Amino acid sequence: KCRTGPLDIVFVIDSSRSVRPFEFETMRRFMMDIIGSLDVGPNATYSSQVQNIFSLKTFFTRHHDGKKKGADMDKPINSIVPRAQGTMTGLAIQYAMNVAFTTQEGARPLHKKIPRIAIIVTDGRPQDRVTEVATQARNAGIEIYAVGIQRADMNSLRAMASPPLEEHVFLVESFELIQQFGKQFQDKLCGVDVCVEQEHGCQHSCVSTPGSFYCECNPGYRLNVDGKTCSPIDACADGRHGCQHQCVSARGSYSCRCRVGYYLNQDKRSCSVIDYCSFGNHSCQHECVSIPNGHSCRCRSGFTLQPDSRSCRATDLCNGVDHGCEFKCMSTEGSYHCVCPEGQQLQADGKACSKCGAGRVDLVMVIDGSKSVRPQNFELVKQFVNRIVDLLEVSPHGTRVGLVQYSSRVRTEFPLNKYHSADEIKKAVMEVEYMEKGTMTGLALKHMVEHSFSELEGARPLSHNVPRIGLVFTDGRSQDDISEWARRAKESGIVMFAVGVGKAVEEELRAIGESQAPQGCGSDCTQTPTVTEEGKGETAIRSPCECEALVQFQTNTVAILQSLTEKNILWARSLAQMTARLEDLEKQIANKK
Repeated sequence: KCRTGPLDIVFVIDSSRSVRPFEFETMRRFMMDIIGSLDVGPNATYSSQVQNIFSLKTFFTRHHDGKKKGADMDKPINSIVPRAQGTMTGLAIQYAMNVAFTTQEGARPLHKKIPRIAIIVTDGRPQDRVTEVATQARNAGIEIYAVGIQRADMNSLRAMASPPLEEHVFLVESFELIQQFGKQFQDKLCGVDVCVEQEHGCQHSCVSTPGSFYCECNPGYRLNVDGKTCSPIDACADGRHGCQHQCVSARGSYSCRCRVGYYLNQDKRSCSVIDYCSFGNHSCQHECVSIPNGHSCRCRSGFTLQPDSRSCRATDLCNGVDHGCEFKCMSTEGSYHCVCPEGQQLQADGKACSKCGAGRVDLVMVIDGSKSVRPQNFELVKQFVNRIVDLLEVSPHGTRVGLVQYSSRVRTEFPLNKYHSADEIKKAVMEVEYMEKGTMTGLALKHMVEHSFSELEGARPLSHNVPRIGLVFTDGRSQDDISEWARRAKESGIVMFAVGVGKAVEEELRAIGESQAPQGCGSDCTQTPTVTEEGKGETAIRSPCECEALVQFQTNTVAILQSLTEKNILWARSLAQMTARLEDLEKQIANKK
């Protein structure tokens, strides 16, 4: 047996039509003799074979399982069927480089420094280019032996082989002499076991290769630049150790260590502060903070640590910090808030003041699109909506408007954040399509509370003090209960208005709408806002600015209704009378049928 050390060998065998069957058998015997002379195994030599024909295929591959020894490979070699086609040697070399010598096909990784050897056996001139692809293979670390038989082209053999050419190019006169050449080639391939026969100078281990050797180091060491001596690996040096504080190297391995005042966690990498506060003897009035080698006391926000380093005292933040209040800062225990003079309101930043913006509301109009409204009356409803829009100061920072239509179901025609001008809203209103069917007012109120006044659909946060107004227009009794969601709307801070025509039920309208003055506003809307205690069911008093906006909206809406009546449009009566007439006509038609 040849024991030169581990090798990865790939045979590239010519099975073109110029190779006659009995000649191919001599090449098959040549492969078996070479493999039989090698110590084939998972830690020794691997081998595979490729035919350089148009249809390439790896017939067998030495994998890392080590189940096949050299003698066990006779069967797969004997099963090879010659292809008898063209001589595509360049393509075969490309295949060997890209497929046969991959780790997926059994080649060992390059970092293991196992020599990769390709033995090319051919009897003719290649039908494709071999120079460039052979150069790529050699640059990829593959050592190429080129063996030509009788008619082989010597220039092609020299273009494929690795240097020195005198040691890698061979020309055999006939197929009959291939086996005799095989014995010589075995000696060439095996060479001398330098690790055994010569002084190699390796500090740890010597690994033989054909005619040469290389040194390896034991685990935990790396090979020095001289290629022979070894030094301990500093496992901390590459920075991949993951230690939070300190890395301690130890012969190829490492351990993590924490600084004083910390302990190593179970992951053996991260560190945590020793909790000196948990010992229970800190005497801090508010909070104890562990620090390396001890602890310190800390006061809650709005308090100051006293000279004894343990007790705390409340701080007047209005005098001690840059509060930024435009008008006045009011201190509370551990905190502060800004207030504005009468007739002005606090802005969203909680600091600046501005004059009351009466036109600054979030308005959602909920219109009845049930069958009883009738298409022509529905157009009047849309005109009514646009009359209201004409009186609003619509803008992203002023009034925002949303529209919901309902019948047996509910549909958002456009949310509060959809349009930013009155013209856009009026155009969208006129494009709304009539729904027909039932009258589910309770379902519409539920949709308004849960969706229409959400911040997702454009409602501004309650903290901005922008009034939320819901205006419901209906012409008949609801087919579902409205009481629960009418109550929830008011509880959530929505000021409700209800407009009824035709057969609208006054009881339902009162359940939906507010009283004469919007909830939370006094009769003169000049009360100073007050804060009520939570949990006592009381209604917070609205600010003068909110009341001003609500009263203005209420006044404008009433004025529109009065204007429509004075112009003889007479919605309530006209719609009721028209509906009654249509119903009489329907009954007459039904009776005639």
